[in-house]
Amino acid sequence: MARNTYREDEKLRETVNIKTVFRLFSYLQPYKKEVAKTLFLIAVVIVVSLTNPLLLRLAINDYIANKNMLGLAVLGAVMTGINLASTLCSRFRILTMSVVSGKILLRIRQDLFQHIQKLSFTFFDSRPAGKILARIMGDVNSLGELFSTSVTNLIPETVMLVAVAVIMLLLNWKLGLMALVMLPLLSVLLIFIRTASRKRWQAFRKKRSNLSAFVHEDYSGIRVVQSFAREPKTEKIFFRLSKELAQSFIEATKYSNAFWAVVAVCWGVGSAIVFWYGSRLLIAGEILIGDLVAFTGYIGMFWQPVMNISGFYNNLVTNLTGAERIFEIMDISPDIVNKPGAKEMPPIAGEVEFKDVSFAYEKNNYVLKNVSFHVRPGETIALVGPTGSGKTTIVSLISRFYDVSQGSVLIDGFDVRDVTLESLRAQMGIMTQDTFMFSGSIKDNIRYGKPEAGDEEVIAAAKAVNAHDFIIALPDGYDTDVNERGARLSAGQRQLIALARALLADPRILILDEATSSIDTQTELTVQKGINTLLKGRTAFVIAHRLSTVRNADRILVIENGKIKEAGSHSRLLAQKGLYYQLYMAQYKYLSEGA
Repeated sequence: MARNTYREDEKLRETVNIKTVFRLFSYLQPYKKEVAKTLFLIAVVIVVSLTNPLLLRLAINDYIANKNMLGLAVLGAVMTGINLASTLCSRFRILTMSVVSGKILLRIRQDLFQHIQKLSFTFFDSRPAGKILARIMGDVNSLGELFSTSVTNLIPETVMLVAVAVIMLLLNWKLGLMALVMLPLLSVLLIFIRTASRKRWQAFRKKRSNLSAFVHEDYSGIRVVQSFAREPKTEKIFFRLSKELAQSFIEATKYSNAFWAVVAVCWGVGSAIVFWYGSRLLIAGEILIGDLVAFTGYIGMFWQPVMNISGFYNNLVTNLTGAERIFEIMDISPDIVNKPGAKEMPPIAGEVEFKDVSFAYEKNNYVLKNVSFHVRPGETIALVGPTGSGKTTIVSLISRFYDVSQGSVLIDGFDVRDVTLESLRAQMGIMTQDTFMFSGSIKDNIRYGKPEAGDEEVIAAAKAVNAHDFIIALPDGYDTDVNERGARLSAGQRQLIALARALLADPRILILDEATSSIDTQTELTVQKGINTLLKGRTAFVIAHRLSTVRNADRILVIENGKIKEAGSHSRLLAQKGLYYQLYMAQYKYLSEGA
């Protein structure tokens, strides 16, 4: 297995990207009413919280000092009532924002999934599926707390912090300044911790993505792993990646926990300073006991928001990396898109023409060089040649999975770049050597290209390609669950189901890329009968290394080094005794010796 799944492919960033923050919270816009309702509830909680120390001051300095028990009882009832209302408002605001947060995560995950599905093959060629899965699941989940805490905690805590500071300064500016004396030191320490913490959480997310990609790849190729007895080696790699993940998590949490420790120390020292200085003012007669008690309440109300805001920023640093990784993918533009003004492709007759086509996957490294040919509707064209000669590239250009570097590809006279991708690909069918089966029933897999097809149509397609007999012999017939990637079926059975799927979709242009190379000769005879049924009435391109399977093609194009070296029927090419003759005789000799 390739081991590029755990390479480091992202740079560490040392600062919070403000653009990412604004972009992330733009998802709150559709929920303005819910946010406004939450802000109102927050205002109620803030007013009650700020009023409590003042009411306590009033109770001590006025009612208790004057032994007014009735007034004290009334004041106690009022405080109980408003605090009960505050508690209910606080619970309701959290519930409201939790619902909003869940809806936003759903929206982000849908946007990301839809965008990834539109990306070109070049994107998937360079990224393991496990890393993409980590973006859609892990990174999106990490954003959940950000949305709820930003509204329910950040806004009220910020307002509370400012309001408490102002009230303390108004009550007694000397004591108020003493309460704020630790803020400069706290700010310096938090800036240092923020930078270190952010880098370590970025490293953690990359390690987690690497492990996810490796596990996905390892289990996808478990047959190869076991057949080569590579379990000990893969276990070592897994343990190493797991250890790296654990170590990165420990490093990240060390710095995250430092947030709380630093704030707690500053809180304690600041409170001690206020008590010391407040006691001196009390002895000097500059303040009353109720003033000191009220100040004590406000000290807690001042440092708790500092603690919560620091925690929110810590959470932001921890999870914003996930947002950056998500937006990094969402900012990737597909290489293959509908050009402005692209037209719907009308029903395809099947005429295909390559005009001086050259193509390079990488700049100036051409895989095809000035390829030209014309195919009439209904023709079956075989593409043969050595591995890497450019056969699969040709059929990929017909479906416009890639765009030509030079020249043009025409279908029924339309340049494939001038029509919409959906209308073009909807009229094509592709079968490859590795026939993909989706989890679900055989019936569902056959009707994949035509979801609205009834059971009768599904069965008719299966019968036409000789798949019906083996399907009904299965325990649940057409309702048999094939498991992931069709693990319960043989290669030949998967090919027959794929043929039925293609026939039911009724593509006007059919591409068979090594469709029979992975099955035995006896099964190939059955599959070939199904293919012959499928080829009737449609243009087809057949790629095959078994030259015996292409001898009935209308024309054979022999590809070598990105160019068409020979073209003609099987008998004509043999008579020329050129490259096709050499390939055919070499294969015939190999099969004869094997027999």
